[in-house]
Amino acid sequence: MRLIRGIALWLVAVAITLASAWWQRTSGPTYPVRTDVSLGGTRHEVVLERSHGGGDDQPIRLVVPDAEVTGEVAWRRFPTAEPWTVEALRREGDALLGRLPNQPPAGKLEYQVRLRRDGETAVAPAQPAVTRFKGDVPAAVLVPHILFMFAAMLVSNRAGLEALVGGRATARLAWVTFGLLVLGGFVFGPAVQKYAFGEWWAGVPFGWDLTDNKTLLAGIAWLVALLRLRGGRSARVAVVVAALVTIAVFAIPHSTWGSELRWDEAGSAQ
Repeated sequence: MRLIRGIALWLVAVAITLASAWWQRTSGPTYPVRTDVSLGGTRHEVVLERSHGGGDDQPIRLVVPDAEVTGEVAWRRFPTAEPWTVEALRREGDALLGRLPNQPPAGKLEYQVRLRRDGETAVAPAQPAVTRFKGDVPAAVLVPHILFMFAAMLVSNRAGLEALVGGRATARLAWVTFGLLVLGGFVFGPAVQKYAFGEWWAGVPFGWDLTDNKTLLAGIAWLVALLRLRGGRSARVAVVVAALVTIAVFAIPHSTWGSELRWDEAGSAQ
């Protein structure tokens, strides 16, 4: 009976974790903008990326099989009131191709594409997309960060469920959660931040980066739960609260209030 209950709780924890991860990924400000436009009675899907890593320009690729369709991309630094720079898209087969000039880490550009056919013009998206540039993060740093954070979310959910049913493994699961969170959020997380944006930590007390701050909040919640578990106490409420805090903070879309270059301090870097 205990085995069946344990399996059921793990399945529930997996479902909660996958749902949270999907929501965080698809609702965040770096998720691609997807829209469509109509030209000549034909609808064309437009997908614009909102994040780019590395030292090269950000590519633009629109699949538009109609050879009569031409286009251009308009961009400017964000947030500024600078005039728009407009460049023509070039056609290669079924695609229209362009590029956005690489920016310093945490630099942002807002941009939109304008497609034309027989005097008809369509603009996408209606509200310009904002893309953020970052440095290249080695897979040896990024992959462990993602795996440890995903595992921390999973075990956190499982620990909360274990506490709810009064299971004996609550303390062990709480310790595992905290360990995974430390590795993913406070060891590999700052390394990712350093490679991507040039600073180890952008949360409190040095800034308001929401990704760092929500990791900090989850860490504090689990540290409190562990302190409450000292001496063999059950601390069921503290563990459930820590699990709920973790769900809440990781439900916040990824990269919200993320690092952003202040152009007035960066000068005219482009």
